[in-house]
Parts: sequence; structure tokens; C-alpha cells
Amino acid sequence: MLRHAGLRIEELTELTHLSVRNYQRPNGEVVALLVATPSKTDRERVIPMSAELFHVIAQVIRWHRGTYGTVPIATRYDVHEKVWCPPLPYLFQTQTGLERQAMSNTTIWRRLRKCCTELAKTHPEFVGTTFSVHDFRRIFATDLVNSGLPIHIGAALLGHLNIQTTRGYVAVFDDDIVRHYQQFLDQRRQRRPEEEYRDPTSEAWTEFQEHFDKRKVELGSCGRPYGTPCAHEHAPLTERTTLIVQFRAQVRLSPSTVCGRDGRSCARAGSVEVGRSSVGSAGGDRRPVRALPARRR
Repeated sequence: MLRHAGLRIEELTELTHLSVRNYQRPNGEVVALLVATPSKTDRERVIPMSAELFHVIAQVIRWHRGTYGTVPIATRYDVHEKVWCPPLPYLFQTQTGLERQAMSNTTIWRRLRKCCTELAKTHPEFVGTTFSVHDFRRIFATDLVNSGLPIHIGAALLGHLNIQTTRGYVAVFDDDIVRHYQQFLDQRRQRRPEEEYRDPTSEAWTEFQEHFDKRKVELGSCGRPYGTPCAHEHAPLTERTTLIVQFRAQVRLSPSTVCGRDGRSCARAGSVEVGRSSVGSAGGDRRPVRALPARRR
């Protein structure tokens, strides 16, 4: 049950005969569902049962009916709420004295350790290995995602409100990543028309290579449209770029200044705030601010 349903231990002890439901799809197919009552969140979740999970539940119900004629009613004590729950036909129950009670968490842990001990007798590689209930929940999540199921569907089956929580449960290996990505590429190629897969011509390949050469030039300080020739491509970038950077860093226009069509009138009127008395260039010569329009031309 833990391996094929990914249940928490509280959800396992709360499973009843009423948790097994049937759902009929629009095409008439009947799907067996397992309804897990909320233990950590306030949201019920529905798990479509696989053939293995359905077989396990059928075996449990068959054992109850073969022994008692039906699934007997049992009581259950909630250790978290500190209350006795209403009697229900719990799937996992034990005989305590003259009454039947649902299995406690301690009983589940004890029986799981016993299974590990029995397993080590026939499989020596498992000697000293122990499993917790949550380990099977992690195996269930890993098996879902590695089998190609979208992670948000896995989160719904596990009852996680956040996909990042499911991501922490999943153990993804490098080989699985490569294999699933190749499957994705194969499926995408199958859906694509065959006529789109053609060998490139020499002109198309040359244009493809020149595309990256143009991008290298475009990443410079020139703001021309992409793919157009650059008039400044062979200009001395050191002198021009240094002057632009120094002008922007040291000259601040006052918000109250009314400028003309260019910065020439502002410089002549003296309404430009200058961080230094003059602006230097890469060559080291220093000229006053009034010479900036000439330098800019």
C-alpha cells in the first residue's frame, strides 16, 4: 500500500472500506479510485489505483470477508487530536482484547521493521538496512516523475500544495534526464511535418554564420538598427567613448534649466552644473566646459 499509493502513515491508518470508490469516465470506462482523508492538509485527494494497488486492496478486503464475512467495524484513537473517532470499517485493524481497533502508528513501524528483518534473510545485501514509512512515499514520487508524469500531476497525487515540495521528494539521475529529454525530442519530431526537415543550402548556411558576426558588432556602443551598416565601426572608440562617459559623469543638467535644441545654449548660459572645472580626455589634455560643443562636433 505504501509503495503504490504514496500514503503518509496517518493516511494509511485512516483508510476504510469506504475509501474505495468507482468513477465512470465519459467513454464508459470504470476507474477504481482511492480517497485519502487529509492528515497534514485540509484537502482530500483522490488517487487513481493502478493494477498493483487495486490487487493489494482486493487482497485485504478478501481476507476480511473470508474471516469475518465482511470488513468489521473498529474503533480508532487519534493521537494528535486526543479523541476517539467514530467506529468505521478500517482496512488495517488488529484485535485488542475483545474489541477491534485500527492499527496505530507504532504497530505500523513495528511490522515494517519485521518485514526488513525477514527480507535480510533471503537478500543478504539488505542486512542492517531499515526503511521508514516516508521512504516509500519518496520512492512513489520518484517513480512517477521518472516515468514521464508531469510534476504538477505528481504533486496533486501526493497532496502537496507546492510543486517545490514534490521536487524535494524526487531523486532524478543524470541518465534519466538524458533519456527523457531524448524521448521529448523524438515525440516533437514526430509531430513536425516531414517537409520541414531539409538540408540547408550554402546561402542559408552562410547567412546563419554571418548572423553571429553582426551580433558581435551590435553589442558595441553603436545604437543603429540590427543588420544595418555601422558608420562608426572603424572610428577610434577610445577617444569617443571616454569623452561620452566623462561628460555624463561630470555634467548634470538642472531641472529648472530651459535648454535649446542642443546643449550648446546651456553651456553658454552657464546653467550647467559641473563636478569639475574642466573635462579631460583620454589623451590627458583638459579643456573648459565651453569647449564641449566643439569637441562633441
